[in-house]
Amino acid sequence: MKHNKAGVSRFRIADNIRFEVRDKNGNIKPQFQESFFLKLLLKFGIISPKSNKLPSEPRDTKWYHFFLGSWNSYKMVSNLITNAGAAGAASRFNGAGSEAAFTYVAVGTGATAANVADTTLQTELATSGLSRAAATCTRVTTDVTNDTAQESVTFTVTGTAAVTESGVFNAASSGVLASRQVFSAINVVNGDSLTITWKHDFD
Repeated sequence: MKHNKAGVSRFRIADNIRFEVRDKNGNIKPQFQESFFLKLLLKFGIISPKSNKLPSEPRDTKWYHFFLGSWNSYKMVSNLITNAGAAGAASRFNGAGSEAAFTYVAVGTGATAANVADTTLQTELATSGLSRAAATCTRVTTDVTNDTAQESVTFTVTGTAAVTESGVFNAASSGVLASRQVFSAINVVNGDSLTITWKHDFD
């Protein structure tokens, strides 16, 4: 249980997402890790995750890329809990609502910044092996034993896509969107695998 600046106790949901891409031979494909500055630009819709100003591969080395981020073996993104996701968490906690467990991960190509009022992904993918999938769900430890709900999915890619958004749902289709985030493009091609791991930390 945490306290906000006004001293009012509230149940906080902290969260993060990890993206890792491997090629058909199992080799890790570097991903562009956004700087804090770029994350702010994406959050407020000042720059699109599809902007041609962003690097698409490690050999892209324009002078301003230094301010936007760096290449890493994976990408980490702090996500956003939707209003419906907060309500769903409360429902799951005491059984007073009817929400099913949030066990499905989806990806898409939308570029509009994530918002707490979101109820869907902007452009959810349903082709190229990137259709919404049931996650492997576990509890892991962040601060105290088993305080974090983890959902992990590995997509086997059968086409070409520039993934720029992801979300967690409680159904194989439609359903309630608990979390969503938008990020600079993760480019995948046929034969790649894309592993996404979401963590929702209740502390």
